[in-house]
Amino acid sequence: MSTSFERTAIVTGASSGIGRATAEALVRAGYTVFGTSRKAGDSPTQVSMLTCDVTDDDSVSALVSTVLAQTGRIDLLVNNAGVGLLGGTEEFSIPQVQALFDVNLFGVIRMTNAVLPSMRHCGRGRIINIGSILGRIPAPYSAHYSAVKHALEGYSESLDHEVRAFNVRVSVIEPAFVRTVFDQNGIEPDSLLKEYDQARAGFKALLGDVMPKADLPEVVAAVVVRAANDARPQHRYTAGKAARQISMLRRFAPPGIFDKSLRKQFRLPV
Repeated sequence: MSTSFERTAIVTGASSGIGRATAEALVRAGYTVFGTSRKAGDSPTQVSMLTCDVTDDDSVSALVSTVLAQTGRIDLLVNNAGVGLLGGTEEFSIPQVQALFDVNLFGVIRMTNAVLPSMRHCGRGRIINIGSILGRIPAPYSAHYSAVKHALEGYSESLDHEVRAFNVRVSVIEPAFVRTVFDQNGIEPDSLLKEYDQARAGFKALLGDVMPKADLPEVVAAVVVRAANDARPQHRYTAGKAARQISMLRRFAPPGIFDKSLRKQFRLPV
């Protein structure tokens, strides 16, 4: 059983990338951290790894029960587990889009519903959802991914209003490009259309240009720790230079100029 000054965190999708960096950063910040992955594998330093499938109600319930049995409390949940889906919108089947939402949105909801009773009972808690700058600013070839991240933004802000009375706060972290294997592990379209071959090549070339210079996962992890410890948490935190620049440009640039800039970046006719 944890003592009163120990804090317990759960980080989903903690076997690699942003999740792994976040779990290790939280350990350094003084948390007892439980990470999850769908399959057993290499563990981040000083993180207790447990298997959990966020698309399965029983798996989520078992995870939370295990953590509570060992520590007696859950102070922080970081919903990081997710999959990518990038391509022409009409190239993806409905089952593929449903699978995306089941992990990236309904998985968040399952985990959140599972930890909230304990947080309300303890009278405190933080829930941090790893979103994307695409949750504010949609981009070409990411319609479904942008849609799920927009949904996550709305869900998180609404939930924060509901649970604030119990001293529970909810925030979203918004990174842009991050140097992980996330994009390489994205879901391929069921039906590749030749009409999008040229645009697809341009998008892949864009990724080839930006990914070597993208933010490290540790940049996002540092923002998660800041959000977890903020006395007055914000609804949204941009993470990394690119995300801040895109957010500022969208806020202050005239819509026509922003539209042309975005299309130019994605190698589309302006």
